[in-house]
Amino acid sequence: MPTTFNLADLFERVADQVPERTALICGETKTTYGALEKRANQIAHHLTANGVGPGDQVGLYLYNGNEFIEAMWACFKIRAVPVNVNYRYVDDELLYLFNNADMVACVHAQEFVPHIEKVRSAAPRLKALLSVEDGSGHDPASIGSVEFEAARRAQREERDFGERQEDDLFILYTGGTTGMPKGVMWPHKNLFMAALGGGGYLTGNGPCEEPADIDQRILENPLVGMALAPLMHGACWWYALIQMLAGSTVVLNPNRNFDGSSIWDICEREGVNSLAIVGDAMAIPLIDALAENPDRWDLTAMFNIGSGGAVFSPASQQAFRDHFPNVFISNSFGSSESGNMGFDSGNKREAGGLGNVVKSDFMDVITEEEGPDGPVHRHANPGEDGIFARSGYIPRGYYGDPEKTARTFVPVDGKTWLLTGDEARLETDQSITVFGRGSNCINSGGEKIFPEEVEQALKVHPRVFDALVVATPDERWGSKVTAVVALRGDGSLTLGELQESARQHISGYKVPRELHIVGEVPRAPSGKPDYPRAQEIALEGSCRV
Repeated sequence: MPTTFNLADLFERVADQVPERTALICGETKTTYGALEKRANQIAHHLTANGVGPGDQVGLYLYNGNEFIEAMWACFKIRAVPVNVNYRYVDDELLYLFNNADMVACVHAQEFVPHIEKVRSAAPRLKALLSVEDGSGHDPASIGSVEFEAARRAQREERDFGERQEDDLFILYTGGTTGMPKGVMWPHKNLFMAALGGGGYLTGNGPCEEPADIDQRILENPLVGMALAPLMHGACWWYALIQMLAGSTVVLNPNRNFDGSSIWDICEREGVNSLAIVGDAMAIPLIDALAENPDRWDLTAMFNIGSGGAVFSPASQQAFRDHFPNVFISNSFGSSESGNMGFDSGNKREAGGLGNVVKSDFMDVITEEEGPDGPVHRHANPGEDGIFARSGYIPRGYYGDPEKTARTFVPVDGKTWLLTGDEARLETDQSITVFGRGSNCINSGGEKIFPEEVEQALKVHPRVFDALVVATPDERWGSKVTAVVALRGDGSLTLGELQESARQHISGYKVPRELHIVGEVPRAPSGKPDYPRAQEIALEGSCRV
């Protein structure tokens, strides 16, 4: 059977070459590539026996664990489509996702039996359920769910599946912080090239030109990599795929909360070489744990700390460098729709911004102008602002949403370009400065202010643990910059102190005019900001100082 750029085809080649290597570690559970391959085959046979076939969508409603990865590979093997389910969803959100994704099966934690029971009758396509034992005591049989391990053991381990296609779908549902979630439809090959580096991130050999090239991307000396976001988020899910397609070891955080000290305990115990975080929400607790426990951990195996998906401030990057002088710190740009959009070159501009990346044939800045028949898009000229955009290996669009697809994937000069939503500027040296999500941009007296840039400046203050910046009404300027801040320990902070510190790093018109201090800044489990909730806090006014 020919190998394609289907992810299952690539994984099977890797597993066949390094069956005895450790593929996955989560808490006390360690799984080799050979065992993972066989277990995934068994789950794939169970799904097939229960009517799941090519193109069918299967929910992964799970905390971190080997079952998530096993079910994912099982779906790919039979050309089904695994769908990430946010385990924090309330019943209405869960029902929306079941129906929006046309889900026919779901692998779920036993804990979630009551939630599924409440909505299942309104999700008529959902026909097969697998329950992962977690000690919660809920009865899977009450919803017709089969226990995961029992289902696996009842099936054969053989790999006897049909041919696959490299345009089979991988669907990643976005977090839905600005509306209900949308499923981003990635053909396997496009995802492999755009989000997983074509297999070339870890070896330096560049992207695979042919599927069989994955053999040369298997590391002779495997890395041990840990991604700290939950697997239900693309940041961790894609990182796990990158590591596995290089024959490396993936370490997952088995804890349901984020504690810096426990993370460093795992890093020391497992000899973690590479740590993947999601911005300052994860960086700051890790840095604080190091500062509070000098010389507690032997972390000499660590050589890379990388961030993506949220603001990774220069202050946090420098703090990591202070603790790890010889560790490579990286800050990448990207999204569920774009994959990896490059790494910050460190060449910040006087105009500010979150970072600067290199322009290429498939990365550019696209401007939008009103034409007689609607918006007209073109490439930005040097010095001009627009939207950070990608072409080439991109998704097909949003599942079941042609209108949003048409607004986001636009034709320019005969090619389709994905508009990421991040405002950017094409510099005169042909690099691209990225400013932040345009939908969160604050217009104060005609000045455009990007929250992420202000947040970076606020976090320099030693008493600021975390911060989000939102717009609130202002009689004179229309909107004003408002900070929602969580402090370290039992300290206090005045608006004047925060303003004085911020003015050392950003222009005066960007400095917050209002301060709200909260116990915890609202964020998703991945660390991404929840701006709507932060704005609600600011408008309520009960935390204003």
